[in-house]
Amino acid sequence: MTGGAPRRRGRPARTEAETGPGARERILEAARTEFAERGYDKTSVRGIAKAAGVDAALVHHYFGTKDEVFAAAIEVSFEPALVVPAILGEGKDGVGERLARYFIGVWENPVTRAPLLAILRSALTHEAAAKVLRGFVLRRMLERIAADLDVPDPKFRAELAASHMIGIAILRYVVQVEPLATVEPEEIVAMVAPTLQRYLTEA
Repeated sequence: MTGGAPRRRGRPARTEAETGPGARERILEAARTEFAERGYDKTSVRGIAKAAGVDAALVHHYFGTKDEVFAAAIEVSFEPALVVPAILGEGKDGVGERLARYFIGVWENPVTRAPLLAILRSALTHEAAAKVLRGFVLRRMLERIAADLDVPDPKFRAELAASHMIGIAILRYVVQVEPLATVEPEEIVAMVAPTLQRYLTEA
């Protein structure tokens, strides 16, 4: 029997790289990549942790469940806390165009498009993913928009606007129906903006 202090059992101490200020961002970036490449079903918290170079317990610490990581991946693409005030804060004039241009811009950006494609595909085929997407759209986006709309049935109108934009996303980026799939983004904005304007502003 050798001398010295007994070996401690349990989880090894985490390094600064695992728990430092960049750990949360690395986890989120890894989650976006995992969801984009594997889809909702095949992505696991353990897999996200491995890709981020951290312990799975740290993923749970920052985000909780896989659903909550999924929701965070959606939010980091849309950044509603920054964008919704910018879209609505300038007043009613042009709100439909600003919303359309912002939404199409997010999808046209290759960096945000890949995880959004995985998220949308997963939501179409997996109820848990659809539930997370609904919760995000309702709580983080639509309720914020509706709160600033001085029109009858503001939440319903915000939902109509969202359904219009999500329908475009499915047909253009997922199903890739022509000519919508290849038409210039500005043409989509020009056609869609008046309808969104009517949804959001006309009494």
